[in-house]
Amino acid sequence: MIPAANPGAGYRALKAEIDAAVARTLESGWYILGQEGKAFEQEFAAWLGAGHAVGCGNGTDALALALRGLGIGPGMAVVTVSHTAVATVAAIEMAGAVPVLIDIDPLHYTMDPVELAEVLAHPPSGLPPIHAAIPVHLYGQAADMEAILAVCARHGVAVIEDCSQAHGASLNGKKLGTLGAIGTFSLYPTKNLGALGDGGVLATDDAELAARIGALRQYGWRTHYVSDAVGVNSRLDELQAAILRVKLRHLDAGNARRQAIAAHYDAALSDNAMAPPARRPGGTHVFHQYVVRVAEREAAQARLRKEGIGTGIHYPVPVHRQPAYRDRVALGPARCRASEAAAREVLSLPIYPELTDLDVTGVVEAIGRSLA
Repeated sequence: MIPAANPGAGYRALKAEIDAAVARTLESGWYILGQEGKAFEQEFAAWLGAGHAVGCGNGTDALALALRGLGIGPGMAVVTVSHTAVATVAAIEMAGAVPVLIDIDPLHYTMDPVELAEVLAHPPSGLPPIHAAIPVHLYGQAADMEAILAVCARHGVAVIEDCSQAHGASLNGKKLGTLGAIGTFSLYPTKNLGALGDGGVLATDDAELAARIGALRQYGWRTHYVSDAVGVNSRLDELQAAILRVKLRHLDAGNARRQAIAAHYDAALSDNAMAPPARRPGGTHVFHQYVVRVAEREAAQARLRKEGIGTGIHYPVPVHRQPAYRDRVALGPARCRASEAAAREVLSLPIYPELTDLDVTGVVEAIGRSLA
């Protein structure tokens, strides 16, 4: 069976380097906010092209800390999409703000800037003022940041990039996470840059914002044991930081391998009823997921499973349709219809750097037999 994701294979591919990094950290005797974490933050910021990076406990906390660092919380609203991991919306409520969910561009599955402009010009009634927007760079490529940044600038709205599926993706030559006020990244094990546990990181060019978030992640301390602000406990531990330093060195090569696999899938789908995923002009796609649309998805999944091919669904239920959020979150005028249509049809094929050429051939042949 070829699984849809295989983080264990990522460990085995770098086992000697990771094991050495873990041993070094264990021998150091310092396991929280030490030299490994500082080095990872510096190396990540340099790789991204950002002035500063701040590690934290996970990607959800990264978003919540970004909002709090920008002073966004109770009495304010934040616009994002419904076609995303629920973490994006959960983070808004963790910060005390009110989410407003809008629809996606159905071609790229990212925030519709036209509807964003409508919502910022004419917010849904009964909501507090909108102070931020969180575009999600879904599946490995950019949202329409040029349009999003322009409309947010006109309305004085901060832009926080959710880059949790787009480590290394770029738009017009700049890496995602450097375009808005702050970029946030999940380091969950299946991500393009994944820890062997949980982790998150934020990036910004604003030194004071980075320092403020650095304090908020540890109880609001700037002086040890003295809280200048009400903070949280969300620290990237030294073991994960050491592992991430190893994996960061291999991230560009891993992304290149994902792109090569995607090219094989593109060719297989060229004579198929399904089209390859659309690429945004001017963007570099790093294929956290390779997503196709299938009208009869469950049947297609079953046929591929019979062929020994695992698949995933990202995501089966839009956030506004989930029981925890249904009938209580505000929606934009499009009522997330494109998100609902995508949720019924999206299907993710296996894609990760450790897939062998033989594996890729097996997936391609199975697609030909099962999804034609």
